[in-house]
Amino acid sequence: MNVYSAILCTASSSDVAAQLHRLDHSGGLDWLVLSQGDLARRKQRVLTFKGREIAIDLPRTERLSDGAVLRLDAEEALVVKVEAEEWLRVLPRDAQAALRLGFHAGNLHWLVRFENDELLIAIEGSRQTYLDRLTVLLKSGLITILDDGGTAA
Repeated sequence: MNVYSAILCTASSSDVAAQLHRLDHSGGLDWLVLSQGDLARRKQRVLTFKGREIAIDLPRTERLSDGAVLRLDAEEALVVKVEAEEWLRVLPRDAQAALRLGFHAGNLHWLVRFENDELLIAIEGSRQTYLDRLTVLLKSGLITILDDGGTAA
C-alpha cells in the first residue's frame, strides 16, 4: 500500500494540467474521490477510483483540497476530487429568524455558506436528519426550505 505524506501541487496549474491530460489518455491517471468532510482528515485509508488501497498521512500544515495532486510522475498521477455536495437552501423570515437559524446551525457544527439572504447547509448523510433538526423553526414559520433536495451551484 502506498502512503502519501505530501501534496505536490494542484491540478489547475497549466503545466500540470497538460501532464495530467496526457496521463489520462494513457490510462495513468487515478482519482481519489473524497467527501467534503473527508478533506479535513489528515490521516486516512481509502480506495482510489481504480480500486487501489492507499493511506494518507499529511502533516498539520497541509490540507487536502479539490485538485490536490498526491502523485505525479511520467507514468502515473493521483489527484483528489471532491464529490458533489448536496445543499439545503434555507430562507429565514427576518433578522431574528436568521439569528436563531445561525445559532442552531453553528451549535450543530453544520458546514454552511451564505448566498444573499439564504443560508445553504451542506448535507452529509441523510437530508431528512437535517429537516428533522429544523422542524421547530419550520413549524413556527421562522424559516422556509427553498429547494427540493438538488445541488446548489
